[in-house]
Amino acid sequence: MTNGQGAVLAATAAAVDGPEHVEVPTAYDAILLAGFGGPEGQDDVIPFLRNVTRGRGIPDERLEEVAHHYRHFGGVSPINAQNRALKAALEAELASRGIDMPVLWGNRNWEPYLEEAFTEAADKGYTKLIAIATSAYSSFSSCRQYREDYARVLTETGLIDTIQVDKVRQFFDHPGFVRPFVDGVRDGMARAIAENEGLDVATELRILFSTHSIPSTDAAKSGPDYRGFDEHGAYEAQHLAVGEVVLEQAWNELLEQPEHAHLRGTSKPDWKLVYQSRSGPPTQPWLEPDINDYMNEELKGGPTRAVLIVPLGFVSDHMEVMWDLDEEATETAGELGFWSLRTQTPGVDPAYVSGLVDLVLERVNGTPTAERPHLTDIGPWYDVCRPGCCENVRAGFKPAAAGVAP
Repeated sequence: MTNGQGAVLAATAAAVDGPEHVEVPTAYDAILLAGFGGPEGQDDVIPFLRNVTRGRGIPDERLEEVAHHYRHFGGVSPINAQNRALKAALEAELASRGIDMPVLWGNRNWEPYLEEAFTEAADKGYTKLIAIATSAYSSFSSCRQYREDYARVLTETGLIDTIQVDKVRQFFDHPGFVRPFVDGVRDGMARAIAENEGLDVATELRILFSTHSIPSTDAAKSGPDYRGFDEHGAYEAQHLAVGEVVLEQAWNELLEQPEHAHLRGTSKPDWKLVYQSRSGPPTQPWLEPDINDYMNEELKGGPTRAVLIVPLGFVSDHMEVMWDLDEEATETAGELGFWSLRTQTPGVDPAYVSGLVDLVLERVNGTPTAERPHLTDIGPWYDVCRPGCCENVRAGFKPAAAGVAP
């Protein structure tokens, strides 16, 4: 299905006409691990934030208001170390399966930049890359912005006619991504029960699935129009669907444990999708409720005694997880008298790493759509992003790889 659009920019032969799912085998030379990037010292913080906000005219004084999060941790974001660990884990998983496919790593906002990764590919004679962006969901900042960067870098380096780049599908509902969250919620519920005597799980425990807030206008444009999502688009719909799956699986696994057999027949905890890390002006609507506001306005004074904070929107312990959840949200919970626990992110969990390799092999093998694992009715998501998907409303469409124009 091409929706009558033209060829896909910088795509391989199997993807160039823009099918939703590519079911033709493709021999890739290397994997491109694409990250957000982060500072690795105090002197890096402001230059990094300038990169993140480039084109928006934000003065350094305002950037310094955000910089204190990084300065609290010595100016070092954990994200680069996490991506080094993920790159090594992917290489080990590939080697264990006998797959000879190198992993290149490049960031959008800090060293090593995507320019270095594409240049390295050209130097080594790699002409077909399959990209994995370190974000599972659909929105401008989590998908299309990476695709625009691929196109921009290929153009600026003069490699647009030399290197082809496809991407794996958004993996929000792939079992490998979901499994670490299921484990975390199951074990977190068990800890909440063990550490809160007489806890009524159905009424006194709340599961807060947290993700990065984005402008409401961008949320509305996430995913293709013809899918019929509501005013918050695919971004919110994907999170809601995954949250439901995670809690259902975690609850069922908890009930299978002999020490929790007494909970069979009772209701599982209530849950809520909440948001964090908004950074726009107060006049600009962003997705809500904020996790701290929700606890203060909806849970305060009620029956809640314990909260599980689940970083559902994150693949590893980014700065947003360490600051906004481990510091601010945990502090809010404590002030309200709640027992709280922040559950794990996928990181380099073996299920997650194996799942990413499986996603690459879907494209290598041209796996039929019907055979692709997915845990929600929304998936499996598209190999080739659809026309108009995930527009940046403020800036409009720019050329983007791995998707049908615009």
